[in-house]
Amino acid sequence: MSPTLTTLLGGITVQHVTAFMLVLARISPLFLVSPGFSSQMLIPRVRIVLAIGMTFGLTAIEAHGQSMPTGTLTIASGLLENFLVGLALAYTIACVFAAVQAAGVFGDSLSGFSFGQTVDPINGNPGGVLTNLYTVVGLAMFLAIGGDAWTIRGLTATFNAVPLGGDVLTRPLVGLAEGAFASMFTGAIEIAAPLILALIISDVAFGMVSRAMPQLNVFTVAFPLKIGVALIVVGGSLSFVGGWMSGQLESSLSTALSAMHM
Repeated sequence: MSPTLTTLLGGITVQHVTAFMLVLARISPLFLVSPGFSSQMLIPRVRIVLAIGMTFGLTAIEAHGQSMPTGTLTIASGLLENFLVGLALAYTIACVFAAVQAAGVFGDSLSGFSFGQTVDPINGNPGGVLTNLYTVVGLAMFLAIGGDAWTIRGLTATFNAVPLGGDVLTRPLVGLAEGAFASMFTGAIEIAAPLILALIISDVAFGMVSRAMPQLNVFTVAFPLKIGVALIVVGGSLSFVGGWMSGQLESSLSTALSAMHM
């Protein structure tokens, strides 16, 4: 072993190892839950390397001047608390992305695309055509608006809100998770509102035609027309999803950091 490597290893103390593990515990939920970072298109080995690399970069900055816990129980408690902080941040961001996916589910159910189930290439879950479309477009817009940079900035801001050795209040985090889960359904309705309204109007129109012309088999005509209406409305409304995601992402991160400050 070279003298330089021996000197470097000799300078590593238990405090450094503890700080590294605490930072890693806070970063890990991003690669388990957060959109983009937890994508199935990134193999587990790549996600592990990215998590460790980010941990090396943040440990020296965030652990500077802080005293780390020394006891076994306090270290275990610190790992759990830091994991919860990272999980709360990643979950709020994941709910923004899940709202886009849920909008696709609404569209599939109303337009008839849910009859043909395919596999989501991002998460590996089965879904309809519009669900997969919203998932892929949502991820592309998430990266286009700098969602990955927002996520990393939000993660670094958590160290100011909750230091590595600080105590975490679980009640605000639970309230944060409940609010993010509720906003997911609200956001899905907001995104899918043009499509839902257009398909409801189409159903009413086809019902009126069926009432006026009972001899016409409306269902043979309505199904392909509803698909055409759905594709036209989706094509016109997808351009507004990026602006919605940008505003919602900023709001979610601000709410999460405010809850952690409590």
